[in-house]
Amino acid sequence: MSDVQAPKQEEHGIEPGQDNVLFMGLDIHNPVFAISGLGAVVFVLVTLVFRESAGEVLGGLRVWLTTTFDWVFMATANIFVLFCLVLVVTPLGRVRIGGTAARPDYSYASWFAMLFAAGMGIGLMFFGVLEPMYHFNHPPLGLAPPVVDGALVPEAVEAARAMGMAATIYHWGLHPWAIYAVVSLSLALAAYNLGLPLSIRSAFYPIFGERIRGWTGHVIDILAVFATLFGLATSLGFGASQALAGLNHLYGVPNTVNMAVLLIALITAVALCSVVAGMDKGVRRLSELNMLLAVLLLVSVIVLGPTLAILSTAATSAVDYVAALPALSNWIGREDDDFIHGWTTFYWAWWISWSPFVGMFIARISRGRTVREFVTCVLIIPTIVSVIWMSAFGGGAIEQFLADGYTGVQETVVAYVPEMSLFRMLEPLPLAGVLAPLAIALVVTFFVTSSDSGSLVIDTITAGGKIDAPVAQRVFWAVFEGLVAIVLLLGGGLAALQAGAIATGFPFALLLLLMTVSAFVALRRESRLQ
Repeated sequence: MSDVQAPKQEEHGIEPGQDNVLFMGLDIHNPVFAISGLGAVVFVLVTLVFRESAGEVLGGLRVWLTTTFDWVFMATANIFVLFCLVLVVTPLGRVRIGGTAARPDYSYASWFAMLFAAGMGIGLMFFGVLEPMYHFNHPPLGLAPPVVDGALVPEAVEAARAMGMAATIYHWGLHPWAIYAVVSLSLALAAYNLGLPLSIRSAFYPIFGERIRGWTGHVIDILAVFATLFGLATSLGFGASQALAGLNHLYGVPNTVNMAVLLIALITAVALCSVVAGMDKGVRRLSELNMLLAVLLLVSVIVLGPTLAILSTAATSAVDYVAALPALSNWIGREDDDFIHGWTTFYWAWWISWSPFVGMFIARISRGRTVREFVTCVLIIPTIVSVIWMSAFGGGAIEQFLADGYTGVQETVVAYVPEMSLFRMLEPLPLAGVLAPLAIALVVTFFVTSSDSGSLVIDTITAGGKIDAPVAQRVFWAVFEGLVAIVLLLGGGLAALQAGAIATGFPFALLLLLMTVSAFVALRRESRLQ
């Protein structure tokens, strides 16, 4: 046996929940649960009491972080993509998660359904129509706008269309999924190859060793909880705003902040039922329902919309994305600050804040996959799906504007009412009366799945890596995910939601760079053993 063999559970002596305390029927990690839970309670109370001031603080924090540290977010995301591509083409890709004898726990269909629904479902619904049309109107990299004073500029249209799709896919393609891949792979190796508890701190064992049991590990897990909580709250706020906009558009339900609060409360209550049901009965079935509804909506839009234009856009936008990727990934010498700060930096912070949640969730369901298989599926396949989705919804909306003269989506971009873009795009399609309620249902099921999965993940972190902690703990975190989303909406609306994700994503971005090093060390050890 090689002297570089990675320590197994009997060697490092670290077990799930070994530092936990039992308190009033709860099984919680001390001090991670106490500090995280108390921090969440304090944030909710302070934001409610000082609502106006909280909105100003969050808005200022968002501007400062995106303008000062944009290079940190962009460089970090680029590193993750390069690291993942290295894993695919080098012998490290042969390492099997869980050891050479391990086999997958889920079929490809179930695995991919859970992966994609947890990864960015609400976001695709919220930005799928809006973003391509927005970047078409305001193309990055100094391209000329195709619409000036309400009139089309014919010579600028095709370049703006191509860049609008490429810029959108850039935010939903390789970079976000590389972030998820790094976190989930690091956690999967720690849990299934090193025998460590499934907690964020475990991913750092290859470089920190036994120090992960002390305050080094506590700080890592606490940051992960807050990043997850605020990243989820951002998505839940987007989802509630969009669902309410759809209900208002279709049925005249008042589109007010108070109604949004009520809607979040109702959907959170539904999520609690799934939380109580657990992983296999709750999350898995909801994820598969998400996929069925998403495929139904996607196919309907392709068939009922401008089919040939959508298929053509899917083919050309993939090429345009690859061609524009180097320029979009480079932040040096750029003058399109609105794009970098308003879009890219926010997205990278959002994905990073989501990464503890999505990474741990994907890690839990990925035992038995080889690293090459894992990275390829997590990185490449969702990117292809994003290309198809954005081409159908965003590309279809652009085609409606250019070929049919339909200005419904264009109006939501000019007025910046992002939650309405999807419904205005569906409006002129045949069967719009069926598709719009289907879209609302899909937003709600994505909301429930995200809340359900997120509470399971946060509970695992705050229970010292135990996956069978008392249900009451998962209920606590599911409730507070909804409460944080509510107070962010009350404290500044969508801008406050974005600020929360950016504020928690920044410190975690630095941790993820260390996690990349740790994953590389772990893979080198495992490659020598397997």
